[in-house]
Amino acid sequence: MTSSLPQSGFPQSRLRRLRESSAIRLMTQETSLSVKDFVYPLFVTHGRDVYEPVEPMPGVYHLSLDKLVEEVSEISQLGILSVLLFGLPDHKDARGTEAYDPHGIIQEAIRAIKQATPQLLVMTDVCLCEYTDHGHCGVIVDDMVDNDETLELLAKVALSHAEAGADVVAPSAMMDGQVGAIRRALDDGGYPLVPIMAYSAKYASAFYGPFRAAADSTPQFGDRRGYQMEPANARQALREMEMDIQEGADMIMIKPALAYLDVIVRARQAFNHPIAAYNVSGEYSMVKGAAANGWLDGQGAILEIITAIKRAGADIIISYHAKEVARWLNAER
Repeated sequence: MTSSLPQSGFPQSRLRRLRESSAIRLMTQETSLSVKDFVYPLFVTHGRDVYEPVEPMPGVYHLSLDKLVEEVSEISQLGILSVLLFGLPDHKDARGTEAYDPHGIIQEAIRAIKQATPQLLVMTDVCLCEYTDHGHCGVIVDDMVDNDETLELLAKVALSHAEAGADVVAPSAMMDGQVGAIRRALDDGGYPLVPIMAYSAKYASAFYGPFRAAADSTPQFGDRRGYQMEPANARQALREMEMDIQEGADMIMIKPALAYLDVIVRARQAFNHPIAAYNVSGEYSMVKGAAANGWLDGQGAILEIITAIKRAGADIIISYHAKEVARWLNAER
């Protein structure tokens, strides 16, 4: 018996039926944003009463510890669950010693946050570039970053953060073996339950410029292409992620996010681990600059970008937009 039902296709199938009202659009929406998706990055510095604007990043500030306490209170009230800390040290040297000083700026910031807002999850960037006088992410030997000598220092940094009360450590130096070295240091130091969020696919990107101004971490010679990833490579990114997982990474990260959505998709297809994506400073600043000049709808563009990152497969979105997006999402309730 031949079916008398119409075959699928126009005019019987009209996908506009699912777009005609806001209610049906919401009911059939495939990707949803939540305040709980976000991690908010913060730049912490020494001194008191420091609330200094970062010029290329409107709305982002250098914060002394007293201002940090005020900031994290607001962040927590917005419903954001976590912050990611970057430090500006008093002193820089060839081995980045303040990075693993028990009384360094990040260690003191962790303690201040945990005292003020103990419910806030504190993630810490584990690297040396902000603390070295040469601006590179590791120890320099014969004008090159020595991978294996750097591992020892990264492990010391991560352990010092855990001892200060960090909830998650996030190694970003892109040294081979860094996750394994940090996992061993945490386990041997009595912190087996502190997770590692690995910057597994951190690309040598042009989108880091505003961050380097904010963190005062521009290399004094050369560049970071010898250890950060080549932007043209995606298969290699999957190898990096797989190796980090084998070494003990609990979460993996792709950085930047917007120019590497395809890498996020591939990672989501390949791995069951939680995936973070870093919506980096250059992505933030170009939207802010265009919106300030009236060249695009800032709120619309920001929400579209963040939704794309989530749609690609990211579970965790690290973004300087987190506070404003949280306000918009809260207002929709």
